[in-house]
Amino acid sequence: MKAYVFPGQGAQYPGMGKDLFEKSAKAKELFLKANTILKFKITDLMFEGTEEDLRQTKVTQPAIFLHSVILATVLGDNFKPDMVAGHSLGEFSALVANRTLSFEDGLKLVYKRAMAMQAACELKPSTMAAILGIDDAEVERICAGIKDEVVVPANYNSPGQLVISGSEAGVAKACELLLAAGAKRALPLKVGGAFHSPLMEPARIELAEAINATKFARGICPIYQNVTGQSVTDPEIIKTNLIAQLTSPVRWTQIMNNMIASGARTVIEVGPGTVLQGLFKKVDKNIVTMSATFEG
Repeated sequence: MKAYVFPGQGAQYPGMGKDLFEKSAKAKELFLKANTILKFKITDLMFEGTEEDLRQTKVTQPAIFLHSVILATVLGDNFKPDMVAGHSLGEFSALVANRTLSFEDGLKLVYKRAMAMQAACELKPSTMAAILGIDDAEVERICAGIKDEVVVPANYNSPGQLVISGSEAGVAKACELLLAAGAKRALPLKVGGAFHSPLMEPARIELAEAINATKFARGICPIYQNVTGQSVTDPEIIKTNLIAQLTSPVRWTQIMNNMIASGARTVIEVGPGTVLQGLFKKVDKNIVTMSATFEG
C-alpha cells in the first residue's frame, strides 16, 4: 500500500516550484490562479526570491502548500494514494490532494492560518526547541512540572526527537532541565513563535471560523490527522481535528506507526524536501521511501 505524505514549514527553498511552472500547463494555470487568490505574486517570491523572502510567514506556508498540491495535481493518474498525511501545515496539502478540500478553499485557509499565526506570535515572545535523545515521557513530565511559564510538547517527530513549544522563558527552562535529565541535545529553532501550543489560541479561534464556513467533502482515501494520529474519513471529524491542530501537538510518530500498521509499505513525499522520508526510515528501515517527481 502507498502512503503519500506532505511536508510542513521549514521545507521551503529558493526556486521551489519553478520547474513545475515551466513543464506543465496545468501547474502554470494553478500558480497564476494562486497569485489572483492571494492578491500578490507569490510565484515571483517562490521562483526568484531569497531564503529571507521565503521565511516571511505570509509566503512560507502558501508556498509549501502550492508546491505540494500542484505537484500532486500534475501527477494525474500516477497519484494513487491508499492513505495520506501531512506534517502540521502539510495536513492542508494532504486534504486538497485527497479531494476533501478544493484547491481554492485550501489556499485561502492556509493563508488565513499563516496570518493568524503571525498575529498570535506577536502577542508574546515565544519559541520552540528540538529535544534529542530522551524518552517522550520524560519530556512530557518536565514540561508539565514548569508551572510559571507555558511550555508543552509540540511535535512528536520520531522516537527520541520531540519539539517543545512555549514562551521564551519556558522553553529555556525546559531545555536546561532536559539536558540535566539526560537529553543529548536541546536545539533552539529559528521560528517565529510557539506553534502547536496554548499560545496559538487566538489563531485557533480565528481559523475555526474560516474552517467552519468551508465545504469539506469525503476524500478519496483516509487521512491520518496530526491531533490524534488516527485515520479519518468523516468530513466533520476532519474539521474538528483541523481546528484543534494549532494548539495541539503534531503526533507524527503515531501517524507513521499507524500508517505502517495499516499496511503502508511505500511512502512518497510530495513537495519540497525529504525530511518526512528520513523520519519514516527511523521508525522502519524496511519502508520504501521516495520523492514524488514530475518529468513533464
